[in-house]
Order: sequence, then C-alpha cells, then structure tokens
Amino acid sequence: MTPNPAPFTLGILLFPGFPMACLTSCIEPLRAANEISGQEAFRWTVIAERDGAVTSSAGVTFAPDRTLAEIEALDLILFTASPNARFANRARANAALQRLRRSGTELGAISAGVFALADTGLTGEVPLSVHWCYEAAFQSAFPDIAVRSTVVCEERGFTTISGASAAFDHMLTLIERRLGGDVMAEVACWFQHPFIRSAATAQKTPAHSTGKSLDLLPKPVARAIQHFADHIESPVQISEVAEVVGLSTRTLERSFKEATGQSPLKYYRKMRMSQARQLVLYSNTPVTEVAYMVGYDTPGTFLRHYRETYGVTPISDRRAKNSMRVKDSDALPYD
Repeated sequence: MTPNPAPFTLGILLFPGFPMACLTSCIEPLRAANEISGQEAFRWTVIAERDGAVTSSAGVTFAPDRTLAEIEALDLILFTASPNARFANRARANAALQRLRRSGTELGAISAGVFALADTGLTGEVPLSVHWCYEAAFQSAFPDIAVRSTVVCEERGFTTISGASAAFDHMLTLIERRLGGDVMAEVACWFQHPFIRSAATAQKTPAHSTGKSLDLLPKPVARAIQHFADHIESPVQISEVAEVVGLSTRTLERSFKEATGQSPLKYYRKMRMSQARQLVLYSNTPVTEVAYMVGYDTPGTFLRHYRETYGVTPISDRRAKNSMRVKDSDALPYD
C-alpha cells in the first residue's frame, strides 16, 4: 500500500484587526477534508509576530499557536490583517520570512493582509490580487506592484486571495489537488458552498446604489462604468463616454437611469467619491492630494462633494476611523 503523502501545512499569520472570516474560511474546509478523507491531509497553525492574544476586527481575541520566529518550514503562510497593519519589527520579521522562503515556504495574503505582505518588500513587482474595496489605497501605497482583479492570484511563489469567500474557494482548490474532486465536492456541499470559483474568476464588484453587481448591468452601461473607472484622475465628459460605447448621450442617460436609477454624471461622482474614501481611510495621502487623485482641480469642490456624499469631511472621516484603532495602532478594516 502506498503511504499517504506528508500533510500540506498551512500557517495563518494574524495581525491585530484581522477579519475572523479569513481565519475560519481557511481552517474549516481543511478540517472537513481531513474528516471526510479519514486522514490528516492538512495541518494548520495560527501564527503571530509576538506572544500574546491577537484581537480581531470583531473584538474577539485569539491565542496564536506559535510566533513567527518559532516557525519552521511550512508549505504556505497566509497573512490576514487590517489594511493599516504592519510588522512591529519589520527587520526581524523579514529575516524570519526570508529564512522560511529559503526552506521552501510560499507566502501569501487574504484580503487586506496584502498590505502587510507588500510592505515586507519580499514580493518585489510580482502581481498581487487586491480586494476591489482596497485597490485605490493599495495602488497609492505600492505603485510599482501590478494589481490583479481576480479572486486569487498565484504567481512566483506568492498566493494572494481577494477575500474570505475567495479563501474558501482556494482551500477547495488545495483539497482537490491533494485529495481529488470527490472530496472537494463533498466539502463544498458540507458548507453549502455551491459556486466553486477558479482563481482566474473576476471579483464581483457592486454597482453603486443599485443592489446589483456590475456584471448584471446592461453591457453598454457596464462598458461606460469601466470607462469611468479608467478615467477617475482625469474625468471625461458624458458625451465622450457615450461615443466610446456607441450610444447617443441621450440614450446613454436613459439606459443609466433604467439600470441604476441615477444619471451617468451622478454615478460617476459616486465612483470618484468611493475611490476618494478608500484613500482617506486606508492611506496617509494628504486630503488635498486625494482631491487631485480623483479628478478635482480644487480641494474646495471636492470637500463639498465628499461631505454631501458621506455627511462628514474627509478629515473628520479619517479621524473617526483612527479612533477605532485596536491595540498596536492597527486600524479596523472597512470591509
């Protein structure tokens, strides 16, 4: 009888403010796979930079199994964190991570954990998957790193996962690789997780104020929204967008109203405000610079539109966010 291969070993590296769903979306499907297969195909360990409990974004604390310095070779370590989280001692943490990389350990991140991973500098210019709600802030912080909009990106020894549900998908992929499709399908059905996405699947993104995702909108409207997204910093006229998508301005306005309940101009402003809020909440970019980054010639108009949209000024919004910090000065994640 051929002996079972050595278990796949996963480490989940927690930073203060991490989303609990990212942790459970890794552990639970692997636990189920072990139970269903009747073998220890997977092992996992919860890691922190230092000793002591780590507080999640929900305020629930978790005691790590080991510190990063104590970890020996694993197959994969995934960072899970708030977007503001960073190593307290970057040099020491990087030394431990480089040691693990030399021993064959791959690194990765889930959701906002990609900020802490990129901050190590170990990824270089390897493309990384970034959750759509953090994309503007991530690109501001790490302009040399290409952002992928897929749910998972596996490139050159780095695995980045856009969110908790995508982490569950990736665990199912690992289960299929190790134990086959039958076990993978049974695990998915245990948790009533019927839609098993491949890594190349595009992230779902919401259509502002519609209750729909962008892929459910009419194609001309979706193409117009993509054109808006490509021109946040240098706004375009609605008539120009209509020409790009092959509609008259009046037809585009009518289509937008039918599909989204709002005019193209109002929708475009909401997109710009949404990107501005990412930068306000998840970056240290000065507010005046944020205004220019989302296409405003003067900060005054930007400040007025921001307040009309969110009911507060950008400075107040940022200050309120910072007041919600958990220990070790890591802000809580937005999503």
